[in-house]
Amino acid sequence: MRTGSRPSSDLARLLGGPVLDAARGLLGVHLVRDDGVEARIARIVEVEAYGGPDDLASHARFGPTARNGSMFGSPGKAYVYGVYGMHTCLNIVCGPVGTARAILVRAVEPLAGVPAMREARHAKALATRRAERDAPGRAATRIATIPVMRLASGPGNVGAAFSIVRADDGCDLLDPAGMLRLEAQPGADPLPASASGPRIGVGFAGAWAERPWRFWVADSAAVSGRRGR
Repeated sequence: MRTGSRPSSDLARLLGGPVLDAARGLLGVHLVRDDGVEARIARIVEVEAYGGPDDLASHARFGPTARNGSMFGSPGKAYVYGVYGMHTCLNIVCGPVGTARAILVRAVEPLAGVPAMREARHAKALATRRAERDAPGRAATRIATIPVMRLASGPGNVGAAFSIVRADDGCDLLDPAGMLRLEAQPGADPLPASASGPRIGVGFAGAWAERPWRFWVADSAAVSGRRGR
């Protein structure tokens, strides 16, 4: 299967449709953080689909809560949640309002704003890791040596590299003027073949954990998880 970028008019329709189609179609779409100083831009290369309250791996499985309320909103909204008080993870809501379907962005390939991504990773490390606060120079050296393709590999690293915080929860990722947004790339070259496999870290979900609802660009060095079983 080959996946290319979609015209911007198609992106809203894509996210309003079936979650698995949306997940595959997001491969190649750009994630942008533009604060007016240095835009950070990266290409989405790995995602996981979550199918709503019936999906036992989804945060929506217990119904609406204060934490997951954005999942029940309109397609294109951001659902942002924290993990262990250290990481923030970005999800893209899809499907009709109330269905609580969402797509976790697991990895992106940096295209622009790499210095800003490194600065953001450094700031996050100092804010969340005592060992790094005690040795900020060592933290800076470690982050400076991370290969570009690994800067935003893994959902927590996506969140750190793009300065995603809980305040971004519920923002409209389809707003072309939004500071955090998605941008389709009409006319771009198609991506290489994509692949799929089980989602990661959801072993508690029984048979749902085996569903091949993680999708990635097969030859991308930025992909975070194992590439199959």
